[in-house]
Formats: sequence, C-alpha cells, structure tokens
Amino acid sequence: MNDESARSPATLMPVGTGPGARRLATLVRPGAGPPVVWLGGFRSDMRATKAEALDAWAAARGRSLVRFDYAGHGESEGRFADFTISDWLADAEAVIGRHAAERPVLVGSSMGGWIALLAARRVRPAGLVLIAPAVDFTEELMWARFPEEVRAQVMRDGVWQRGSAYSPEPTPVTRALIEDGRRHCLLGAPIDPGCPVHILQGMADPDVPWRHALRIVERLPGHGVILTLIKDGDHRLSGPADLDRLVAAVEGVAPPAMAPPAP
Repeated sequence: MNDESARSPATLMPVGTGPGARRLATLVRPGAGPPVVWLGGFRSDMRATKAEALDAWAAARGRSLVRFDYAGHGESEGRFADFTISDWLADAEAVIGRHAAERPVLVGSSMGGWIALLAARRVRPAGLVLIAPAVDFTEELMWARFPEEVRAQVMRDGVWQRGSAYSPEPTPVTRALIEDGRRHCLLGAPIDPGCPVHILQGMADPDVPWRHALRIVERLPGHGVILTLIKDGDHRLSGPADLDRLVAAVEGVAPPAMAPPAP
C-alpha cells in the first residue's frame, strides 16, 4: 500500500433503496481520461497490491482512476454472505455511472474480470484489461469442482464454509451465490464487449486455470484481443514484472485522450 493511499479516507456512496440499500467505499483520483475503473476479485478489496500499483501509475501520469469495494467487501457496508453476483454487478454499474461517465477502461481481477464483461454490455468501455478472469466461476470453478457431499450441504444448509489460501477466515459459499451466478454465465455464447481486450493469465494459477482463459478468448471477437500467458505466474500476479505488465496493458488498450489541436 502506498503512503498516499494509506492516508486517503474512502467516501461512502449510497447504492440501492429499501432493504438492499448499502453504502460502498470509493476512492476517486481525478485526472485525464479515459477513466480507469478497478474491479476487484472475490473477497478482495480496493487497496490490494495491483490496485495500489494502478493508483501510483495514475498519480504519476495524471490519469483518472476509480476504485471501490463491492458490498460486503473491504470498507463497504454489508455482510459478505448476503450478496451475490447480481449485487456486485449492480455496485460496479452504479460506481461507473457516478464516477466514470466517459467511456472507461475496466480493469477486472479474477471475479472482477467476469463483472467487467457483464458491465460492458451497458457501460460501453473504451477497453478491458482482465487479470486471471474468473468468468462463470460460481458454476465452472466452484460447483463443477465440488464433491457431491459439498453440493448437498450447500443445497441443504444454504451455505458451505470454504477454506481460503488468501485469508485466515473461511469463505461462505451460499446457495444464493451459486444459483444467482447461473443467471450471468457467459461462456455458452459469443462475447463481444465492443472494445479492445487484454487478458493477463498465469499458467501456474491454481484457482483460475490458464485453459479457462483460452475458453474466454474463444468466445471473444477475432480482432482486438490479446492474451498474455505468464508461465510461472500465480493467481495474484502481483510481482514487480506482473505489475509492469498490468500498467502496460492498461496504457495499451486505451491511451489518454489527446488534447484537440490548437486552431
């Protein structure tokens, strides 16, 4: 975490009405566009290493950067187990609508890659950078891998506490999460976000196999798509070389807007 980010308090942005209303923690850095929007992963937060690296880059280059925590994540309100993909997609669309009116660059990590592709259908991004994109992960990388006894527990009890290599706390995998995820699956049809896409994928990723990234590429258009495979890359892709690749990918899909020529 850089010192500037550590000192920057988040702003709470209201989203939704009624029983589902919550406030999302946001950090907005003003600057030149197109604005870059960070979409974090499952149980991650906006002050994680890759997001901090993008913030340092944005500060140095004078670029606009928007970060936020989904409901139940990080500094935002809510209990994690109470939310699903639909909620986190709504969070992303609300933040983009409020803080990134110009066509944004969406940078999605893991679950954020899925959210970015889903959001692209409405927000018309200028470019997408997807890091180990966990598209359809509730079905393809969770449910399909669960042994029968775990599936039975999820259906019977409504939740299964899954151990995590990234947190001392187990992750609640709810029946609502699994069932809602099926409403948003993308891999069964072509995917056209209408913009350049650069995918960064580690080949040593135990959570999102690199062949999963190939399935996504197969669904994307035949032009404007780059896949970078990092043979020794893990799921985090947070080493110095990985962060350099991330910044280069963001700059590559949508460079800063050029000032109009003088009359």
